[in-house]
Amino acid sequence: MNEEEKKSKTEKIAAEILQMSKNKLLVNMRFMDMSLNRINPSPRPDITACTACDGESYVYDPVHILTAYKVEENVPIRNFLHSVFHCVFKHFFINTLIDQELWDLACDIAVESAINDLNLPYLNILRAGEQMQFFENIKKKINIVSAEKIYNYLLEKHLPPSTVEKLSVLFKGDEHLLWYMTEDEKAGLGLGLQGASPTSISSLERISMLAESWGGIALRMQTELEAFGKRQGTEAGLLTQNLKEINRERYNYTEFLKKFAVRGEIMKINVDEFDYNYYTYGLKLYENMPLIEPLEYKDVKRIRDFVIAIDTSGSTSGELVQTFVQKTYNVLKSTESFFTKINLHIIQCDAAIQEDVKITTQEEFDRYLNNMELHGMGGTDFRPVFSYVNSLVDIGEFENLKGLIYFTDGFGSFPAKKPPYDAAFVFIEDEMKGAGFNNYDVPSWAIKMVLRKDEI
Repeated sequence: MNEEEKKSKTEKIAAEILQMSKNKLLVNMRFMDMSLNRINPSPRPDITACTACDGESYVYDPVHILTAYKVEENVPIRNFLHSVFHCVFKHFFINTLIDQELWDLACDIAVESAINDLNLPYLNILRAGEQMQFFENIKKKINIVSAEKIYNYLLEKHLPPSTVEKLSVLFKGDEHLLWYMTEDEKAGLGLGLQGASPTSISSLERISMLAESWGGIALRMQTELEAFGKRQGTEAGLLTQNLKEINRERYNYTEFLKKFAVRGEIMKINVDEFDYNYYTYGLKLYENMPLIEPLEYKDVKRIRDFVIAIDTSGSTSGELVQTFVQKTYNVLKSTESFFTKINLHIIQCDAAIQEDVKITTQEEFDRYLNNMELHGMGGTDFRPVFSYVNSLVDIGEFENLKGLIYFTDGFGSFPAKKPPYDAAFVFIEDEMKGAGFNNYDVPSWAIKMVLRKDEI
């Protein structure tokens, strides 16, 4: 058999092994049909001596596939799933500021741990035991086992290069070189997005299209995973956790807060409607006599009356509360947020009203923050705040109250009726439970936002 025939046979057997792996996964993990069919393997030993995938292209060295299968037959199917999980978790979406080596390791740890957690015999390999031993150690420090959390953990640990290298070998299932290539580099290799010329789109557009595509796949996987878990007798816990983390809606608290802005008319030149041509022409023709006076009034969003309610039960930390108030303050005092004079009430409450501080100027706000102390630390009841604010409305304390934001990280009793103003509850997600498990129920008239500490 000559070299050409040997190469052709090697490619054929490697392709059969990968197709067999794909079919086995499809039969046993039906919830992954979209993700498995999204990837089309192709032999490209000129690109990698292993396997590599970027969410679109899956390239491999046929010799590597055969060698791995000969040594341990479960390795090719596990490595193929490893690459698919990278795509589902959108690990190819790279932040240019990251430590590339640690990010690669964090992604591999997240993926391999999710595979081990499935506890499926045809995915078991010899090094899985050592992987799980390492994972058990870090799981005690990481509440949500995602690549981002693992990456931050590794950064804080300051692991020596030798340890990082050892762990990289232990958890490696593929190469990530395609993640870091530009579109021009991929085009030079004949790689590109399905149905599009590689040179017709930018790297950012390509990543955005891939992220949207895989986001839809991840969402479908999440909805179908429970049925799979019941059939297989496994909870698929880490896979579920990663999917919920990926599918979790990210909130912008700044934009959220602006929804509570109250319209008010202030004296200000409306540059959008003012025509400078006539104005300057009049000044030139008649010296100090403009032809058209500037429009002095513009309707802008300004906040005059506002209430911040703070849950001071024992479960809310003072540092987190101050960060929340500071964040709210920064948004309120930003461009076109405050009237010159404001009427802001900051109310502390646990099961009863503990403090009400009225703020009318930015100077008073600064002074309050510098001397802020929490009072209460009892149980949680939301009703006293609404009763108190309603009484303030009745006596004319507010000119036009439209917004109340209640900051809490616990559960409490809500008023039976809708108040005559918008009310939002900002909950702090319990990371011990993980994404998707913080099911805070609020009345139909209330707006709910669940934030993480790093989103405040």
